[in-house]
Amino acid sequence: MDAIQTNSLTRRFGDITAVESLDLTVREGEIYGFLGPNGAGKSTTINMLLGFTPPSTGSGTVLGYDIESESLAVRQSIGVLPEDFGMYNRLTARKHVQFAIDAKGASNDPDELLARVGLTEAADRKAGGFSTGMKQRVALAMALVGEPDLIVLDEPTSGIDPNGAREMREIIREENARGATVFFSSHIMEQVEAVCDRVGIMRGGELVAEDSIDALKSQFDADSRLVLTVDAVPDGVREAVAALSGVTDVRVEGVEIVASLSESSRKATVINAVEDAGCTVEDISSEEPSLEDLFAAFTTGDRPTRGRRDGSTEVVDA
Repeated sequence: MDAIQTNSLTRRFGDITAVESLDLTVREGEIYGFLGPNGAGKSTTINMLLGFTPPSTGSGTVLGYDIESESLAVRQSIGVLPEDFGMYNRLTARKHVQFAIDAKGASNDPDELLARVGLTEAADRKAGGFSTGMKQRVALAMALVGEPDLIVLDEPTSGIDPNGAREMREIIREENARGATVFFSSHIMEQVEAVCDRVGIMRGGELVAEDSIDALKSQFDADSRLVLTVDAVPDGVREAVAALSGVTDVRVEGVEIVASLSESSRKATVINAVEDAGCTVEDISSEEPSLEDLFAAFTTGDRPTRGRRDGSTEVVDA
C-alpha cells in the first residue's frame, strides 16, 4: 500500500485552478520532498490530503483512507506540522503536547517529546511569548505523538536557526528509520536535498517532475564546474583546456582556472592538462548541479544561474 496516492486530483477556486490533475504516489517508508514556488499548489494539495479542502474532481487516499469520506481517520492516523500553526497563547508547551496526546489516545510522555525537540527548559512557558522557531518545535513534538506511520511536514524549518534545522533533519531521519513515511514540503533546497529519497516539483498546479534527486540531475544537462587555484597562469593554458573533450567553457580569474564540464569524469584530464602547461595546482574545488538548479529549471523554464565567488551569477546551459 502506498502512503499517499492521488488520481487526477484537481482543485479549482472559481476561475482559478490551484491543482490540476495531480497523480501523486508517495511510497511507504520513504522521505518525499514536495517542492514548488509560492502559488504552485503545494498547500492546496496538502489541505486536500488532510480533508480540509475538498477536491473539485479526482480522488486520493492517505494510508489507505479516502481523503473525502474518511478524512477524520486520515487526520487521526498521521502526524502533521502545518505551515501556519496556531497556538493558544495562555497554554504552556507541555499542555499543547498533552492535548495532542489526549486527542489521539496515545501514551507518550510530553516531557520526553519536548526534550526531543529541544524545548525542555520551555516546557512550562506560555506559548504567547514563543518565537516562530519555538512554535515550530512544539508543532513537531505534537506531530510525533503516537508514532504515526505518516508524518506531513509543511515548511518545517520556517523560522528555525541552522542548529534547529539540523536537529529537525535528525529527527526526520530517526522517524524514517523506525518505519515512518515523511512527506516534506519545503522551498529550502538544502533541507530537501539533505534528507529526501525522492522529490516532486510543482509548477502552476501541475506536477512537472518526480524522481530521485540523482535521477533528476541525470535528465538535467547542466555542467559541473572545476575550479583550480594555481601558482601562476601561463600563456596558452586556457586554450589547452578549452580544446579538451567534455570542456564547454574555460575562464581565468586571477590565479583560478574555472572549467565547465559536460562530463564530470573529465576532471582528471583537465587537471593533467593544467599541470602539463607548467602550472602548479595549489587547490581544487568542484561544484555539481544542485537541487536549486533543478528547481529553477523546472519551475521557471529559464536557464538556471549559479553564484560565482564574487557574488555575480553565471548562466548554466540546460
